[in-house]
Amino acid sequence: MTRCFTGRGLASGQDVVHPAPPPPADAGTRASETVTTTDTARTPIRVELAGPHTRIHASLCMACPHGLAGCCAAPPAVAWADIGRIVQLGGAGWLLDEIGAGRLRPSPRGLAILRNPPAEVEGRAFPGRCVYLGARGCTIAPERRSATCNYYVCDEALAEGGESEGEPTARAASTARAAGTASEARTAREVHTALMDLYAYGDLEIAEAITSAWPAGPVWNEAFLGWLGTRYEEMLRRRRRQLRRLTP
Repeated sequence: MTRCFTGRGLASGQDVVHPAPPPPADAGTRASETVTTTDTARTPIRVELAGPHTRIHASLCMACPHGLAGCCAAPPAVAWADIGRIVQLGGAGWLLDEIGAGRLRPSPRGLAILRNPPAEVEGRAFPGRCVYLGARGCTIAPERRSATCNYYVCDEALAEGGESEGEPTARAASTARAAGTASEARTAREVHTALMDLYAYGDLEIAEAITSAWPAGPVWNEAFLGWLGTRYEEMLRRRRRQLRRLTP
C-alpha cells in the first residue's frame, strides 16, 4: 500500500508539544550505542570526518550545564537537505513510518520533530524535549538525524575543548594532517561552519525547486522522498570542492 501525507502542515516557527507516541522499538539499543561510541572520555572534542555525514562529539553534552535535555530541548527541523540525506542513506521508509506515527510532521521547512512534554525518565525530571531524546542520549541512529544534530556543538563545549586557550586537547589522525598544529576544538569550529553553509545552501536550493514544482505543497510519499534524495545528491556534486575539507 502506498503511504502518502499531504499539505504543508505547521506554520513556520510554531512550537508543538503533544503527548508522545510510543518510542521506536529499538530506542534503548540505539541510545546505548550512541553513548558508548562517541569516545569522548579522553577527548573533550572529537571530529569524525565523513563528508556530509561528519559528526562532532563533545564530552560536555552529556553533562550540559543548561539542563538534562541540553540542545534537544528545542530540536531543529529535519529540513529539505536533511531529508534528502536520510533518503540517500536508505531511510525513506523510516521517514514515512515516523510521519505516520506523528513523531515527524510536515512543515514549511521540511519536517518538524515532535516535542515530548516534561516528564520523569528513569528517575530524572526531564523538561520538554525532542521525542527522540532518551535518558541516555539520542535514540535514533546518526543516519536518521538532522545533520545539525550530528555536527552542532555550542560555544561552551568548544571552549571546554580548548578553543579559547588555543591549546590542542585532542587530535584525530586525519584531522591533524589537515589542520596542522590547530586544536581539535578549532578544527571542529571550521567543520561546523562548513557543514552549516553546505546544508543552508542545500535547503534554499531544494526549497525553491519544491515551490516551483508543488506550489500548493508536496504529497509526502515514496516518489517525493525519492525526488528529494536525487536533489540532495545533485547538490553534493555541485559542492564537491567544499566537501574536500570534510573528507578524511
